[in-house]
Order: sequence, then C-alpha cells, then structure tokens
Amino acid sequence: MKISFAPPHIDKAVIDEVVDTLQSKWITTGPKVAALENEMQNFTASKAAICVNSWTSGAILMLKWFGIKPGDEVIVPAYTYCATALSVLHCGATPVMVDIEEDFCISPNAIIKAITPKTKAILAVDIAGWPCNYDMLNNIIRDPAIIKQFTPESDKQRILGRILLIADAAHSLGATIDGQPAALKSDVAIYSFHAVKNITTAEGGCICLNLPDRFIIEEERRYLKMYTLNGQSKDAFAKYQGQGWRYDILFQGLKINMPDICAAIGLAQIKQYSEKLLPLRKAIALKYMRAFSTKDWFIAPPLFDFDRESSYHYFPLRIKNVTEQQRDLIIDDITKHGVSVNVHFIPLPLLTYFKCLGYNINNFPMSYLEYSTEISLPIYPQLTDKYTDFIIKAVVDAIDHQFYPNRPKATRRRPVPVLVNAR
Repeated sequence: MKISFAPPHIDKAVIDEVVDTLQSKWITTGPKVAALENEMQNFTASKAAICVNSWTSGAILMLKWFGIKPGDEVIVPAYTYCATALSVLHCGATPVMVDIEEDFCISPNAIIKAITPKTKAILAVDIAGWPCNYDMLNNIIRDPAIIKQFTPESDKQRILGRILLIADAAHSLGATIDGQPAALKSDVAIYSFHAVKNITTAEGGCICLNLPDRFIIEEERRYLKMYTLNGQSKDAFAKYQGQGWRYDILFQGLKINMPDICAAIGLAQIKQYSEKLLPLRKAIALKYMRAFSTKDWFIAPPLFDFDRESSYHYFPLRIKNVTEQQRDLIIDDITKHGVSVNVHFIPLPLLTYFKCLGYNINNFPMSYLEYSTEISLPIYPQLTDKYTDFIIKAVVDAIDHQFYPNRPKATRRRPVPVLVNAR
C-alpha cells in the first residue's frame, strides 16, 4: 500500500468550477478571485480579504504596506518555514528569531525580551493548524511600556501607533479562538493555498485584514489590490467589462495577483470546508490521538483546549526520549511500509543560509527539541479507515519494533488527555 502525505482534494465540484472558468474565456484575475475573496472574508469574519499568488507574496506585501525597511526588526519564531523570515529579508529588514513553547508556537516571554525600538512587527506562526496564544501577544503589543518604545516611521505605522501583529496562518484556516475564527485575533492573517494546504488553489494565498477602526478598510483593500498589480489603477477585468483602456501606475507595486483558474479550485473547496472537509480532518486527528494515547512514547499534540481549536492541517506526532538520528530511522522504517510522512519544521538556524547570517541553533533549544522528536502524519479527507489503520500500524511497528524490540507489550493504561499538550 502507498499512502501520499498531502494530495489535493480534487472532486467533481472542483473540476466543474475549473471547467466553468475555462469556458468563460476569462482565466486571469476576475470574478472567481472576487468570489473566493468574498468566501474568505465571510469564513474568517474578517473586514476584508485580498487573494495573492502565494503566502510569501502576501507577507512581503503587508510588510511593505506597513513601511518595513532596512534597519527595522521583525520578530519571528526560529521554528517555521523559511518563507516567514525570507519575507522580512526581502524588505531589507532584520528577522529577530526567538524560541517557541512546547505547543510549537512562538514564546510570548521570548518576544518581550526581543522587543527593541527598532521592532516594527511580529510574525506569529500557527503550527499544524494550532493557533498561537494571540491573547498574550495582543497584551504585549498593547502594553503601555512597549508602545512607548515604538518609533513610527511611516504613515501606516503612525496610524496604528504600535507593533503590527501578523498571523502566519498558512496552516490554520478554520482554527478558532473563543469559538470565533482565529484571524480576528491579529491585525492581519495571511493564509496559504499551496497544494498541500487544507484549501488549495495549486499556488496562492489570501490576506485577511482586521485592522483597528482608525483604518478605512475599504481604502486599504483597494490600495492592496492595486499593489498586487504593479500599482495599476485599473485591472484587466475592469477594462474587459468596458471601463476603458486607459490606466495609470500610481506607485511601485508588485505583480503577485491570483488568476481565476487557480481561484476556481479553492472556491469549490471552501464551499465544502465547514460541513465536510474540516470535520473529516478532525475525525482523523482524533483517531490518531486515541490510537497512540496508550503508548508511553507518545507526546500528545495540541488539538483543542478551553480556548483554542486546531484546523487539523497535519498530526504532529512527537516521540519521547529519541534523538534526531533515531527519529530519522523511524521515518525510514515508516516509509518502507509505504507511508509518506514529513517533518515540520527544520528550524531556520539549521539551514545553511540562516547559519551564514549568524543564527545559531544553540540559542533555540525548544525549537530543536520539537524538531528532533517530531514526525508529521498525513491528514486529508481522502484517508479512509483502511488507510488510517494502516498508517497507525506502520507508525507503531516502526517505533515499538525498532527501538523497544525486547520490551514486553505495555498494559493498557488511561489515555493521554486530548485537551492538553503534555510532555
């Protein structure tokens, strides 16, 4: 049996939506993108949504919008995908890396220690669908002593009057805090629609705005839409609809718009997300939790507690008391069974480029610990009981048989609680 890690969910609804786009003769940015933006705005309860061609583009856009420039600092976790820090570097600013907590998310205490008068923004990363502790992060950026340090140097910074809080929500579409969409807890939430994400457009992303009321949201939305099209005053679809051929370039923008042919895939999927796709993902995560909770090597990942709930992007299995090398051998063994797994993430200071910039993994012990003991298990709607049973058996066999070959089988004990992240 061969089980992929994260194939896209392509059903008849997706195919029909894409065919409709092709038959419309309009495949670049147009009505499908507008429809997906409307769906995203409603789903996340945000004030506005702007689709782009990738999460990375969206992050660069919002940092530039805020006036991030050389000499500025943006706080990011060391435990994330490279795009989080690269988006800061693309603006000429400095990524200030901090460590994470046991739940994979950025450490609020580490953030407090890292803030300086140069700090302009925080990029908090939701991992595996689990949202950061945004209540604590909001308390930090609104603390009078922290606000006093803030030195605004652009119009947007002067309007906001504090550090900008951006949620790297690439994994967390559908995550909730206090029963509401997690996007509402940050100034900006940026989602990824990459092929492996819960909702995909093959490549793409979406910026969701929840800026304070002192911003005129519709004006910001229109400005950002122009920014995605080179700062052009009129897009191609407007001209196609008879609004005239003449346009102007109002500022130095980027070319990062999402085309309709991509938006069609995500549009079909998001219409099924709440009622079908997300519940299926949750059911698989809970099945993994029940299956592994009797194993004394199992460290339960955070799925939900009294405030937060994951979007169940993948299942971050962690194994007690193994080295990175042992974890790699376990992965090799699982793969030999035909099951594709992954690791999220290689901490940035372990990557050559960031090493060359002077970042040292020894400064981020929790990031290394989580990385070295983690195996990402697949979650997606196409995984039937037959496949999940096979995955569970492959994982248990790889760990028990390879590292505890002479240990008698453990007696059944009380399962690890689902509500907490226990180490």
